Amino acid sequence: MTRSVGATLPVDAHAIRTDRLLLRPLTEADADDVFSYQSLPEAVRYLPWPLRDREESREHTLKRAGFTRLANDKDAIILAAELPGPDGEPGPVIGDLSIFLQSAVNAQVSIGWVFHPIRHGRGYATEAARVLEFVFTEIGAHRVFAEVDPRNTPSVALCRRLGMRLEGIFVENEIFKGEWSDLAVFAILDREWGDAR
Repeated sequence: MTRSVGATLPVDAHAIRTDRLLLRPLTEADADDVFSYQSLPEAVRYLPWPLRDREESREHTLKRAGFTRLANDKDAIILAAELPGPDGEPGPVIGDLSIFLQSAVNAQVSIGWVFHPIRHGRGYATEAARVLEFVFTEIGAHRVFAEVDPRNTPSVALCRRLGMRLEGIFVENEIFKGEWSDLAVFAILDREWGDAR
């Protein structure tokens, strides 16, 4: 059966709870938390972002906070990954996830993520990536993909944990931050995601 996500559009961002995280639309109030990782070379090493000072990071956060609806190709939703306190009180934003509608007619969606390096190795990114349920069930994606620098071993491992398959590696396809860089494409289809659940 073929389908397009057009029948489900528009789709608005909303809060998604996981075991330990609250995934919710990014807001201007998150600027300081976002700066805490956007200002770290190790956090942005494999992202198409420069290091930002506090004001640049605030402006970038404000811009991204406006991405809350998927209606047309290239629209995006940005979700903050908040770590609530032990009693459910608001906590720090420890990372964020990006969802891009690449093609409504072909039901293609891409995802990306960044987490504060001090939070690495605790399973937060894997937990946050449960946003795939939102992407497949509410947006109606047929194929979800992530573009990853193969040297970014934590992101490669996350793609594999999510059941994504390596579709290909583009060797030295762009000059990225002053050097030739490869690009790996990982993807998962709706039926594969359903089988993996």
